[in-house]
Amino acid sequence: MNILEEIVAHKRVEIAERMRACPLDGMRARAAAAAARPPFVDALRAAPMGLIAEVKRRSPSKGSIREGLVAGSLAGEYEAAGAQAISCLMDNRYFGGGEADFREVRAAVHLPMLYKEFVVEPWQVWHAVALGASAVLLIVAALDKDALLMLMDTCREAGIETLVEVHNVDEMKVAAALGAACIGINNRDLKTFTVSLDTTLHVKEYAPEGCTLISESGIRSADDVARLRAGGVHGILVGEHLLRQQDVSGGLRDLMRRVWGADT
Repeated sequence: MNILEEIVAHKRVEIAERMRACPLDGMRARAAAAAARPPFVDALRAAPMGLIAEVKRRSPSKGSIREGLVAGSLAGEYEAAGAQAISCLMDNRYFGGGEADFREVRAAVHLPMLYKEFVVEPWQVWHAVALGASAVLLIVAALDKDALLMLMDTCREAGIETLVEVHNVDEMKVAAALGAACIGINNRDLKTFTVSLDTTLHVKEYAPEGCTLISESGIRSADDVARLRAGGVHGILVGEHLLRQQDVSGGLRDLMRRVWGADT
């Protein structure tokens, strides 16, 4: 069992417990009462290169990433420095995130937010809407094709956008066949944990025409961002690099200076 399989197995148990505490009908009612959310893809496409800046406390491979992280304050720095969207980790056991962080960020910024979670049940889609998310992450490697299609249909019903994450060409073909309009290519190999931007530049060639392409993981420099933009990528998701900066706002501006400066 790899780390993704372990996380997903635990997530199924966790969500089953949460559904007993608040059944699906109750979560749908909460979602219906939620305020309108800013559009996710439109915000990314409005910039020369869209940046999704991530709020993440730790990861299974790296351990603690930023000691003393205050989610709302960090998100405020991201927004002030020009980020187009915020990704907030929902998993607590492996990533130290959760609903409290999401609510704190939602109260602190006006940007679209990505519900960054291992989504395995429709309940989580409605939970995302109830919390004020603009988009939900769906991971192809964590779901079979039928489950992925069902969750994409649930997102359409709920009126929330999807970021469908792939790691390789086979997964991209699945996402394309199901009509994914916004696809994230994760540069991390799930078997070896090696990271290479070449993954994005190779896998993107199999993307459906007109989709919004996001590169994830391993983006550490202005040169990396410029290379991805030149390769036809529309946005990036960056967490660890920004989280390790002493001056987060300055680090964000330095990362994006070449691509944002080109057209603004």
